[in-house]
Amino acid sequence: MNIETANRLYQYRKNMGISQEELASRIGVSRQAVSKWERAEASPDTDNLIELAKVYGVSLDVLLQGESDDAQDSAQAEAPAQEAQADGAAQRPRGINIDNEGDHVHIGWDGIHVSDRHGTKVDVDPKHGVFVNENGEQKVYTDENGHIIKSDDAKAKEGRGGIFWLNACYPVLVTVAYLLFGSFNICGGWAFGWIIFLTIPLYYSLIEAISKRDPKRFAYPVFAVIAFLILGFVWNLWHPGWVLFVTIPVYYAIAGSFSRGGKDS
Repeated sequence: MNIETANRLYQYRKNMGISQEELASRIGVSRQAVSKWERAEASPDTDNLIELAKVYGVSLDVLLQGESDDAQDSAQAEAPAQEAQADGAAQRPRGINIDNEGDHVHIGWDGIHVSDRHGTKVDVDPKHGVFVNENGEQKVYTDENGHIIKSDDAKAKEGRGGIFWLNACYPVLVTVAYLLFGSFNICGGWAFGWIIFLTIPLYYSLIEAISKRDPKRFAYPVFAVIAFLILGFVWNLWHPGWVLFVTIPVYYAIAGSFSRGGKDS
């Protein structure tokens, strides 16, 4: 591999803000292999080049040869037109953005944000924790340290012996599991194992849904996010995996009928 291509691979990785270890985990090679590619000491085979192009979101030709002068000129020419089209509106956040008839998903460095047309919102924020909001009513949330902030209803149940202690210890169990995943490279190691933290609001909402016999209290949007991330990271099925978010209003419609049926009986 020539030094220009090696430098290009290095620059693409740096622009994405990921480490050699994270990149190696994504494409299924060792970190040492990535390091050798970026130092021009070895060349990735065809399959690995294809995977690198997918990760970096470029064509194989661009990855190997760089953008042509025409492509760069075209990109520069399009920039003013794109700014004019924005017409002063706020720019869309960088990352993955999916819109489907009122349902929106954003995945980026600022976290994961899901909202549907019925007012249900899920925010997984690296600075402020996990929030699940249904029609303006806060359901499940954590602080920035991952600690569950309990509602008055939850505090009233804290005297229920073993169940309470299991609830209180669940975030600790998740943290231990994440450390094991990373240390022994289980379930994608450090790169993907963090998804297990999303099960914290899922767990507490499931307990609440069962205890109150109300399926609407289950944080189904969080479940959809977890399933979407697994489909994307493991099988690269970002599309059509986003269809999972369309099932959110379907779930609450069905859950609402069960809740009404239970109250009527």
